[in-house]
Amino acid sequence: MREFLIFRLYGMMASWGDIAVGELRPTFDHPSRSAIVGLLAAALGIRRDEEEQLSALSNACRIAIRVDAPGVLLRDYHTSQVPPAGRGRKKRSFATRKEELAIPREDLSTVLSTRDYRCDAVSTVCVESAPCSLADLANALNNPVFVLYLGRKSCPPALPVYAQVVRGENLAAAFSSARFPDGDLLQGLLGDGDLRVFWEGDEDAGIPAIQTTLRYDNPLSRKRWQFGSRAEHYGVLRGGSPCT
Repeated sequence: MREFLIFRLYGMMASWGDIAVGELRPTFDHPSRSAIVGLLAAALGIRRDEEEQLSALSNACRIAIRVDAPGVLLRDYHTSQVPPAGRGRKKRSFATRKEELAIPREDLSTVLSTRDYRCDAVSTVCVESAPCSLADLANALNNPVFVLYLGRKSCPPALPVYAQVVRGENLAAAFSSARFPDGDLLQGLLGDGDLRVFWEGDEDAGIPAIQTTLRYDNPLSRKRWQFGSRAEHYGVLRGGSPCT
């Protein structure tokens, strides 16, 4: 029997960043690997500039996502006033947003962007292996050092994650073993029947792999905001029992 860490993510809004080009900031309908690694790091108290610890965490973890409810897409047309960057000796830095807006109004520029969110989305996350024990990681998620959020700082979890360690022969058994005490609160959002599952590592997870795709959400450097590729398997958990 293998050990797995299971926890649930639910929020009024979430944003799982897709590849962003120009003004469009899209989102996947399930959590990205970089978002989950960042969430685990926040729980453990690992800062963004601690590259060695972040790399060790990312390299050790194998992550799977069960989509219990994909949520509803919300698209926000976002405008933001920004000061000119300047060049050479005229280049300025600003410590706060208040300082940015303190320059004359006529010198401010406007940046336009479209940002996507998923509303009322529910996902169950499974982690196998970590640089610390899964029990310690579960305790950190339930008592995080830093605030947890669902892709963006403006998107906190709306319910406890209820991190727990379960045992099972494979990924499918691990998902089936998880129990959440407030699962009834989400029943109105959850469908019946088959559930989509995304995972990395071995294809043999107790769930037949329908497709394997290349995702560019493997964090390499938070300082330089660099991401690498990875293979992600997709399958369907027949007759799944979401968030019970």
